[in-house]
Amino acid sequence: MDPARSVRSSRAPYEARPGRRAVVVPDLSELQGPVAGVVELPHRLFWQPDRHVDLDVPGLLSWMYETVLTEAVHPDELRAWLHGPTLIRLWPELYVPRGVRRAWEESHPALRARDVAA
Repeated sequence: MDPARSVRSSRAPYEARPGRRAVVVPDLSELQGPVAGVVELPHRLFWQPDRHVDLDVPGLLSWMYETVLTEAVHPDELRAWLHGPTLIRLWPELYVPRGVRRAWEESHPALRARDVAA
């Protein structure tokens, strides 16, 4: 048995947090979420009583992207709340768990190239 192959096949999926797999969409064009205005995140993504986020306030759009990327458990959540071109623009500045960053950059090399170029 090839030891390197054994390690690769037993490697756990990239994690957003311990025990939670990072979720990625296959195509960034699927991401059609909001980029402006006031939105209300579902309780599953953000556990506060007031889940309204004003995306026009500086920093809150990035914060929402970080939250959704970390907390999403299904691609439909990503499709509903993220916007492909905006994700590409914000990517170098987003603070997300290492597993999330690796999963997204492995699936979407354009993000990795953008991160290196920034």
